[in-house]
Amino acid sequence: MSFKALISILSVVGAIQVATAAATHKIACPDGVHTASNAVCCSLFAVVDDLQESLFDGGECGEETHESLRLTFHDAIGFSPALTRQHKFGGGGADGSIMTFDTIETAFHANGGIDDIVNVQKPFAAKHNMTAGDFIQLAGAVGFSNCAGAPRLEYLHGRPPAVAPSPDLLVPEPFDSVTKILARFADAGFSPDEVVALLASHSVAAADHVDPTIPGTPFDSTASSFDSQVFVEVLLRGTLFPGTAGNQGESKSALQGEIRLQSDNDVARDPRTACEWQSFVGNQAKLQSAFRAAMSKLAILGHNRRDLVDCSEVIPIPPPANTRAHIPAGLSRRDIEQSCRQVPFPVLPVDAGPATSVAPVPPS
Repeated sequence: MSFKALISILSVVGAIQVATAAATHKIACPDGVHTASNAVCCSLFAVVDDLQESLFDGGECGEETHESLRLTFHDAIGFSPALTRQHKFGGGGADGSIMTFDTIETAFHANGGIDDIVNVQKPFAAKHNMTAGDFIQLAGAVGFSNCAGAPRLEYLHGRPPAVAPSPDLLVPEPFDSVTKILARFADAGFSPDEVVALLASHSVAAADHVDPTIPGTPFDSTASSFDSQVFVEVLLRGTLFPGTAGNQGESKSALQGEIRLQSDNDVARDPRTACEWQSFVGNQAKLQSAFRAAMSKLAILGHNRRDLVDCSEVIPIPPPANTRAHIPAGLSRRDIEQSCRQVPFPVLPVDAGPATSVAPVPPS
């Protein structure tokens, strides 16, 4: 090797080392405990501790986690580039407008029941002097980290205060057609595959208002774990309503104590989305990756990523997955209504024992 070639190689190696050092450089936070890649992030560690202790019951994947994750979506999806161009509308997106203008947005039909978690979170945001947009996304990511099998969500900091409420009719309803849902998401910049990925949030969710006679009814049988079980159970042939019949936006479910949204039922069976829906069954790695990517996009709707600071390091690392995809006891492979014709349905174990009954998510 020539001397000139050696110098060239050493220069490249040196540049890589400098870049790596810059990327991994940490500063000591004033609390004497934590380090961060940006001083702006240091104050957030105390916020995270407060959330875990006082909002999420010591770090549970329970009702407040479910509602906080739901709030991140309902705040952010109230965003329409087409509407903005047409009417020069100045609000919407992941800006916290649902909290700042809560008397307006919580009255929207699609936001039914969201006022509960807004009222719980609002004092926390004020206590920690955070903008509503930042606080909503931080709380959603921190709460979600308590769910076994969840990916560690990205958290970017620095959203300015909301300047106007989101317009009504931008949050999809469970009784909307698949065509309408896909069009609404497309307007906000999401593909059909990303829509399916975002619906993975229903793996750690429960409904209070679809059937108000049975609050806290989960969408799958593993409501405290982020897994693909919801993608299995929505494809099971619906045979019953867990509470009363005739509720708008509800389809029959396959398990006692489990509720199924009409929109989930239809997306799982629509030819535009059925194969992507099935692709998550038993594929935890894809589930985590696709959901994290879609949530990263959702969390900065209406913002420029370059204007925000990456403080993802403050988000706790979630516990590992503790479940595997399966067919619930009392049912079999014959109960699966496979809608993806191009790919065989995965072979899943079938639970033994009496028919599965799903318990409600207890209130805090």
